[in-house]
Amino acid sequence: MPRSVNSVAAKNRRKKIIKQAKGYFGRRKNVHTVAKNAVEKGKLYAYRDRKKKKIAFRKLWIQRINAAAREQGMSYSEFMGAVNKKGIELNRKVLADLAMNHPKAFKAVADTAKK
Repeated sequence: MPRSVNSVAAKNRRKKIIKQAKGYFGRRKNVHTVAKNAVEKGKLYAYRDRKKKKIAFRKLWIQRINAAAREQGMSYSEFMGAVNKKGIELNRKVLADLAMNHPKAFKAVADTAKK
């Protein structure tokens, strides 16, 4: 009995990889074996950098809160300690937004925390 090969499934599998490699440079976009490696590597970077993005934003928020807190005469750690002690439940993302876009509201939060 002759060997049966499911070429339809194989072609679809390869097509899927080539489609994911759209926009890559050189052979990475149209040679299956090269594209497969490039797509796998790209997925690894995407997975890793989704985590890194969260870390980077947290750093940015802390810098913005620190700058605004220093204008109010407090360091970042003093400010966050006072905010937590007073039970103000605003996360760093919201506090950083207040510091950048609504300085009067941030000042009110800082004054509440100082008391």
